[in-house]
Amino acid sequence: MGWSTPDVSQELLIRDVALASLKDIWQNTPPNWVGTDPCGNQWEGIGCNNSRVTSITLSSIGLTGSLSADLDLLSELKTLDLSYNKGLTGPLPRTIGSLNKLSNLILVGCSFSGPIPDNIGSLHQLAYLSLNSNHLSGHIPPSIGNLSNLLWLDLTDNQLDGPIPVSKGSTPGLDMLFNCRHLIFNGNQLTGSIPSTLGLVQSLQVLRLDGNALSGPVPSNFNNLTSLTQMYLSNNQLTGPVPNLTGMNLLSYVDISNNTFDASDAPSWVLKKNQLNGSLVISTTHSKQLKLIDLQYNVISQLDVKEEYNVTMIFNRTGISSIGFMLSNQTFKPPPMYFGPFYFLGDEYEKYAESHKSSSISIIIEVAVGGSILLLVLILAGVYAFHSKKRAERAIKRTKPFAQWDLSGRSGSAPEVKGVRCFSLKELEKYTNHFTEANVIGSGGYGKVYQGTLPTGQLIAIKQDKKGSTQGELEFKTEIELLSRVHHKNLVNLLGFCFEKGEQILVYEYITNGSLKDSLSGKSGIRLDWMRRLRVALGAARGLAYLHEFANPPIIHRDIKSNNILLDESLNAKVADFGLSKPIADSESNVMTQVKGTMGYMDPEYYMTLRLTEKSDVYSFGVLMLELITSRKPIDQGKYIVKEVQEAMDKTKDLYNLHEFLDPAIGLGPTLKGLEKFMDLAMRCVKEPGSERPVMVEVVKELEYIMELAGLNPDASAASTSESYVTSKGSFHYA
Repeated sequence: MGWSTPDVSQELLIRDVALASLKDIWQNTPPNWVGTDPCGNQWEGIGCNNSRVTSITLSSIGLTGSLSADLDLLSELKTLDLSYNKGLTGPLPRTIGSLNKLSNLILVGCSFSGPIPDNIGSLHQLAYLSLNSNHLSGHIPPSIGNLSNLLWLDLTDNQLDGPIPVSKGSTPGLDMLFNCRHLIFNGNQLTGSIPSTLGLVQSLQVLRLDGNALSGPVPSNFNNLTSLTQMYLSNNQLTGPVPNLTGMNLLSYVDISNNTFDASDAPSWVLKKNQLNGSLVISTTHSKQLKLIDLQYNVISQLDVKEEYNVTMIFNRTGISSIGFMLSNQTFKPPPMYFGPFYFLGDEYEKYAESHKSSSISIIIEVAVGGSILLLVLILAGVYAFHSKKRAERAIKRTKPFAQWDLSGRSGSAPEVKGVRCFSLKELEKYTNHFTEANVIGSGGYGKVYQGTLPTGQLIAIKQDKKGSTQGELEFKTEIELLSRVHHKNLVNLLGFCFEKGEQILVYEYITNGSLKDSLSGKSGIRLDWMRRLRVALGAARGLAYLHEFANPPIIHRDIKSNNILLDESLNAKVADFGLSKPIADSESNVMTQVKGTMGYMDPEYYMTLRLTEKSDVYSFGVLMLELITSRKPIDQGKYIVKEVQEAMDKTKDLYNLHEFLDPAIGLGPTLKGLEKFMDLAMRCVKEPGSERPVMVEVVKELEYIMELAGLNPDASAASTSESYVTSKGSFHYA
């Protein structure tokens, strides 16, 4: 007698009951949720396999209601993503713990409340658990420690309290998550000490415990977390010695500020706003990646740096060319109290083509008659005067680009640019509470970005360039003029500017989720799977194609990179930063142009020939595509991602033999539909000869086709397939 199997019709009936229950409870469901067959009628947001519902993905569509207890009837469900539906309230039903095939549970940015069900630890297939930005309360369930396949655990911005649970006897704990890479608990009310057994989870890459009420010392065995790239422990009540992190060579971001650590030798990370005092010694044991030591707001009387840079480097002419490429558009910022900043720009070389002019002119003079001599002299004088005037105008344009805007003669005045508003400095001070530090949402070599609020309540982002930044007045004026003429849903919208008393300020629309760079690095907490990355790529491509084909005049961006792609509340991509942009007509009349851009993204043909075309942007976009699927920097520890991928690619193998390069957060192999086509397109974009690269309109069409292969509608809003995490205040960018 064999085992009996459930009747198929019975299974379908159970499926329909579960979805009907959701449909009855929820408001604002998609308009095509009609009929009784969600798979046959292809209900929006419902994924099926053999008439079984395997995924529910309904992000950012304004759902209201609660989560039905009948959800457990969908026994084949693998993905549940209801993120960013603020109208979803109530508790998480215990029946959610019965979905034993669930691998992705994404409920970010809703309004669920109450405790996290303790039987959530029964979901043994779970790889991504994201419950951040809700109103959940109570303790973190120890049973989560049973989720051996968990890669990502994010409980940020809730009201969770109590200690961090760890294993004890037969009781599980988070120290059993040996495959977990992201452990993100910031913005809760957790208490107690940081468990030392977390130091055993050596797979961790991102650890965020900031913004809680944790106390006691940082465990000494944390230096065993050698895979850790980011560690945030700030804004707690931690005491004891400053942690020894010298073995953690991959660390890129560390913040342990706003605690009460003991005074000691200063290690190699952020130490601002503690109680360090006396003499501090910077030892020679710090990581070679160290770029910043922040000791603000302490009571240090003396600083002793034990290590000096005393290596001499000698380069031949080829080496000097390489250095010029690496230093192009980079900013070095020594302490302002001593000197600096310095800027390195790759300037064009003079062309020695003047030597033939004098001989040609002398021959003409020798054979000309007297009247012709006079006429020629007058013509030459006129030509000389004309060119002198043009040179003077160009010089004024370079040194005083706003001179032609000062129509009224008043200092600092500027005319209204079509489509944008000229703000006064007094207005912007009011909107930002006098540019207070509390309003800072981003900073960099250019200066700071402040969040402001207009009298209408509209949020704005105010980018204030600091004096001496890499963007001069000409770039500032260029950005205003270009942004005021271009309008597209995939371009950052300029609202206004201020050029008063030497200040250079741009006022943009407020972009909620910061930069793509922060999302890929994990700094902002945004998780992007394959479908979402495809939408980001298409959005950025459409914005760039608009600049090349439809702007008047067409525009070359010159600085396409992940830091200049911003993501709105629905993860729609918006191209930002037009400070280095150049009208195509201008670049065609002045083919030899100063090399500007960012190392790693820069077109090698542009760098070698100084000839700027729209294909230079295409190359940068190809690098961006590689960054999207790998989450690796274009140049990291001396390795160039373009070359690394080119050498590893094997089109005869699955996923082109690129498994080791793929970001794990992108998803599993079978779900990566269209990845090979995506890679083919990226490789065409980074062809060294610009003539072999596609134009951006072609890139857009191919990305639309790839999205269709992946089962997505390229014309749908990103909201229907987007999930994100609330961006922390310090990671917001308008680069």
